[in-house]
Amino acid sequence: MSQSDKDNHTPMMRQYFGLKSQHPNQMLFYRMGDFYELFYDDAKRAAELLDITLTARGHSGGKPIPMAGIPFHAAENYIARLVRMGESVVIAEQVGDPATSKGPVERQVARIVTPGTISDEAFLEEKRENLLLSVAHVQRKGLDVFGFSYLDMASGRFCVFEVDGHEALASELQRLSPKEILLSEDFPARDLITLERGVSELGPWHFDFESSYRQLIQQFNTKDLSGFGCEALTAAIASAGALLQYAKDTQRSALPHIQAISVEQRDDSVLIDGATRRNLEIDQNLNGSTSNTLMSVIDSCTTPMGSRLLKRWLHTPIRKLEEIHSRQHAVRDLMNNFAFETLQSTIKAVGDMERILSRVALRSARPRDLVRLRMALETMPELRRILNEMPENVRLSQLHDRLVEQPELTDELARALVENPPAVIRDGGVMAQGYDEELDELISLSTNATDYLAEVERREKERTGIASLKVGYNRVHGYYIEISRLHSDMAPTEYVRRQTLKNAERFITPELKEFEDKALSAKSKALAREKQLYEQLLDKLNAVLGPLQTASQAVSQLDVLACFAERANRLSFCCPEVHNRGGIAIQAGRHPVVESVISDPFIPNDLDLHEGRSLLMITGPNMGGKSTYMRQIAIISLLAHTGSFVPAESASISVVDRIFTRMGSSDDLAGGRSTFMVEMTETANILNNATKDSLVLMDEVGRGTSTFDGLSLAWSAVEYLANELGSYVLFATHYFELTTLAERLPNAANVHLTATEYEDEIVFMHQVHDGPASQSYGLQVAQLAGVPRSVILEARQKLGELEGERVAQPISVQDAPIAAPEVQPQPMPSAASQPAAAPLQVDMFAVDEASQLKEAIAAVDIDNTTPLEALNLLHKLKSGL
Repeated sequence: MSQSDKDNHTPMMRQYFGLKSQHPNQMLFYRMGDFYELFYDDAKRAAELLDITLTARGHSGGKPIPMAGIPFHAAENYIARLVRMGESVVIAEQVGDPATSKGPVERQVARIVTPGTISDEAFLEEKRENLLLSVAHVQRKGLDVFGFSYLDMASGRFCVFEVDGHEALASELQRLSPKEILLSEDFPARDLITLERGVSELGPWHFDFESSYRQLIQQFNTKDLSGFGCEALTAAIASAGALLQYAKDTQRSALPHIQAISVEQRDDSVLIDGATRRNLEIDQNLNGSTSNTLMSVIDSCTTPMGSRLLKRWLHTPIRKLEEIHSRQHAVRDLMNNFAFETLQSTIKAVGDMERILSRVALRSARPRDLVRLRMALETMPELRRILNEMPENVRLSQLHDRLVEQPELTDELARALVENPPAVIRDGGVMAQGYDEELDELISLSTNATDYLAEVERREKERTGIASLKVGYNRVHGYYIEISRLHSDMAPTEYVRRQTLKNAERFITPELKEFEDKALSAKSKALAREKQLYEQLLDKLNAVLGPLQTASQAVSQLDVLACFAERANRLSFCCPEVHNRGGIAIQAGRHPVVESVISDPFIPNDLDLHEGRSLLMITGPNMGGKSTYMRQIAIISLLAHTGSFVPAESASISVVDRIFTRMGSSDDLAGGRSTFMVEMTETANILNNATKDSLVLMDEVGRGTSTFDGLSLAWSAVEYLANELGSYVLFATHYFELTTLAERLPNAANVHLTATEYEDEIVFMHQVHDGPASQSYGLQVAQLAGVPRSVILEARQKLGELEGERVAQPISVQDAPIAAPEVQPQPMPSAASQPAAAPLQVDMFAVDEASQLKEAIAAVDIDNTTPLEALNLLHKLKSGL
């Protein structure tokens, strides 16, 4: 719209344009009386997203101005819906007095609601953190370094760290799963940001290191950042300063609940890349939902803040043995005499204390928040008593000491608030009777006026002897005493004539005038007094905000530890021995998610990995349980690194630095990557980043390309993992040729999952045994899948032909037309570990001898071959036969 068009509008619309120009990319809710109005493109978009009516107001350039509106009292629900869709909303409120304003009432932006900065209960998912993430980029010694900072506005948790390279950037973005991301306009890896909405690009100056540094030390009131351990993280500090300023701008206030900044030490945690998080289905399954995930099985926390902490622990397993053992000892003590049951029933009353305190700090807490906070504070003495009665435990004692009681504050909240207050302070009715004398009097005046007037009328009739005397009220003249014209001369001298009617006179007295002044303003004064008292309560809470936040964090930890104890008891988990000696040994391990959803008993399996046996080649039929077995090992290891007990009879697990998985097949059409390209990218990430302390799970590597290519790549990858890296590896494959590697590599071994045939049907045993599988059962699985019987029969016939050719024409690998390791046919044990024939699968390196001869002869250039060369060639061909 041109400036001339804007000038033709009313003063109110010009005021709107002034505000909108400051927030061109956000939806502006413009307060007009009892409605928030949206105009132009905002109105069109709101009508589409919220399914509200699109109307018009006035004209611009001869065309109506699109407009849509929502009632101000229902705005919260509409805003919540928009924010969940990734939209940001600017709320402009009336700040001027309509009675005294000349021209349009002044409006100002009261707050900005964005996906990453919300703190209102209605906008948040109860068990999920709502993160605002900022990423800055610098070049350091030729490397791309990305500085991360993220803030959970609803709890005040503020963290920073740095990573090198694009792969690490993508992995951390998936781990954090932010609701909103802040980037510089010149950010170099924009294509890796997959968030569809909620990405804000800021000017590069927002990420200036020096201004960001000043921003942070002002927030924390310190001379420098050395006390937080992030002084050297220049890229992270740049991103943190931009984030903090953005958060202040949106909230239009200080952020007192952000009292510290912590550094995530990547060396202290087990690193998990994006592909592994997807494959392990930690809190989201492969279909994108939260059902049948590790989180859904493990989470028995009784508070939302406990569930959020549990999710953080699962996504960030730790490597520090001292911390792991501390958690384990606390869980073990909570299991004694079922102490976790008493603890969980008490913690449940605490609710989401963490988020309530953040709203207190932002002064957006609602009356019901304060009632819930009072209930949380009332549980502190009981929680301390429960912990006091437990055996001596260092961690539980530390948590006990953080549960600081606030008896005076708790008592004041109990006296100040009614038991069931309204949702908002706006209309009053929040403060309890007896808490404040002035408020009680004002409320009495506004609610008991009728009784008072009746009493005045009775008393004045008795005093004056005028039976027709009446006390009344109208909106024009206020309160009055009415006496008929016949008896008006009997009015006492203190009566002052206020109005003359045809048949009566109306009077006012000093007493009635004083009551009128009080009564007419009592309601507004009562509401103002109530809001004043409410703000004073928030002041008192903010004065002890730090200790209250510490207490809420302690309750969150207790909730998670009690959850671990309850799950260990209910699901028969054992306490794993976590150490640094090397090796992973698991007895009767189980997959907790699969076990929870199947109706049949879960078949447990063992694992033994150590220096002389660090790589297992896993073979067996499709649907035989290879993927389940591999995933359960990763999940058991992950749980052990969170301090949880694990689904097994016993477990001895050495600390790992990373967990990698390469499983399943998927493409990335949007990124222009085929299924095989995705597979090779994930494989490359593992081979480039795994160490001898890494746990690596790889399934069906090389199946996305031609047989020779795929087998060669898989073979080489296994040798590299075994010889160069020495990682803990579970490698599942249908390339039976790879099973011979167990004889070539000193640290490799074969295991297989069993199956058996009964009356042309396959029965999966789901048990892991030593040695390679004897056959793949591919045709039987195809039959189970519903492939037509005629196709199965023809395939069985063709399989027989291929296996016959293989036996009749064995060709050694060195004669094959590709470079490949030597493969000698070996007897392989059956499912029952008995000697059997070689695997019923065609040798992928076998090449038809006649074809070799034809190719060799066809390659001879007869016209340019000397007699001697021809004789040599003939001799070579004959030797080959």
